[in-house]
Amino acid sequence: MNTYKIIADSSCDIPVSLMEANNITYVPFNVSFDQENYMEELKDITPNAFYDKINAEKLFPKTSLPSVQAYMDAMEEALKDGKDVLCLCLSSKFSGSFQSAVNAANILSESYPDRIIKVVDTTCATACEGMMVLEACRMRNASLTIEETIEKLDKMKECACLYVTVDSLEHLQKGGRIGKASAMAGAILNIKPIIAMRDGELQPESKVRGSKKALKTIMDMSKAKMGDEKEQYRIILVRGEKERETIAVELANELRAEGYDVAEDVWTVGITIGSHIGPTPIAICMMKKYEYV
Repeated sequence: MNTYKIIADSSCDIPVSLMEANNITYVPFNVSFDQENYMEELKDITPNAFYDKINAEKLFPKTSLPSVQAYMDAMEEALKDGKDVLCLCLSSKFSGSFQSAVNAANILSESYPDRIIKVVDTTCATACEGMMVLEACRMRNASLTIEETIEKLDKMKECACLYVTVDSLEHLQKGGRIGKASAMAGAILNIKPIIAMRDGELQPESKVRGSKKALKTIMDMSKAKMGDEKEQYRIILVRGEKERETIAVELANELRAEGYDVAEDVWTVGITIGSHIGPTPIAICMMKKYEYV
């Protein structure tokens, strides 16, 4: 029986050890600090090293999406091994990664007409995308077909949710996501934005004064989203720079103590999203397990 290969772009932010344990192949995004030389995420630079660098050197990096050839290389390795391919990508409203993967699949389908090559737009980012990838692995291991897995994934998109806050507005302003006046006012008044993943994009949800209130707000919003179905959801806490680890662990422990199913480890927001929102994010990511959609 053919067990299909699962591929994801590196913006899923799954720790490398988990990708290896689940036989996931990742296709890296690229980052540049000088707009000339690019480094591959995870292969050439880790997220922690990335945050250390942008903090120490006050940099505002640029990212580029995986190439069609990068996807072809990852897919063809599985196809040559006689496996079908299921590839999951960052929201197409955030990046062209999905289209690169689709183009690669279309090209390879001519050479491998007997193989199934499917590409899914997760409409998610960071750990929400990562949870979809891991749920796809669970479905594969439970002997669901690619078609059955995609049907479940399409339903899971509707209940995926991410709430994030950042301590600094500088990167959002430099990236054109907020105006300079708003950034200056935010810094003076200690305003912290609450950002949600909605309709495939990161969008402002609200704003509050002070970090403690911001953290409480994303906790309250997350609990309200899950309502009385908390046992159906999986939660992952993610953070930017390693200095945010303690805060994320405290939030995870609080949720766990209230009976929520929270991943043991805090994940790190990768280079793709980190380049846009800066080094200070704390996010709560949640998604229904495939059995409940």
